[in-house]
Amino acid sequence: MLTIGIIVITSIVSIIAMRNEAVFNSLCLHPYEMKENRKESFRFLSVGFIHADFGHLFFNMLTLYFFGTQLEGHVFSETQFIVFYTSATVLSCLNDYAKQKDNPNYRACGASGAVSAVLFALVLFRPWGIVYIKFIIPVYFILFAIGYIIYSYFMNKKNEDNIAHGIHLWGALYGIAFTLLMKPESLRGFLETIKDPPFLK
Repeated sequence: MLTIGIIVITSIVSIIAMRNEAVFNSLCLHPYEMKENRKESFRFLSVGFIHADFGHLFFNMLTLYFFGTQLEGHVFSETQFIVFYTSATVLSCLNDYAKQKDNPNYRACGASGAVSAVLFALVLFRPWGIVYIKFIIPVYFILFAIGYIIYSYFMNKKNEDNIAHGIHLWGALYGIAFTLLMKPESLRGFLETIKDPPFLK
């Protein structure tokens, strides 16, 4: 499966980059350097294959495994899925690139934009599914999605930590937009499912 392949490749590249700072610096999203040298545009994609540490890698890849395997072959064909994943990696970074291109100290890494897109694509099909925050607290998928977008939006505006909340936010929105474009019937199914919450049965 493509999802497994992406996880394996990402894990290998991430571990190499964690152990070699030069590799990490050559692959991370670095808008300032990208603005100065257009040959560095490959970083829009390579950023999704490196991670800051094993915790960062584990969380993203575990999430990708659980949700990507439900999309691949069920919602999207393999071709659609790889286009979806790679385009989400690239497009989720554009806002941060525009905001940080004059900041030589800004760098970002991780597959969070693409993983957020995968997560939110599935919301349209299973809004009342259960996700577990920190793998412990059960929350309905749709409520998690709403909270995630609100949280990412305000944290992105505050810009007080080293987490790329903007990439998370735009990845999530792209996941919804791509799915509605490729599978427009998903909107009707989503609205019908929303009307029938399990706690009212």
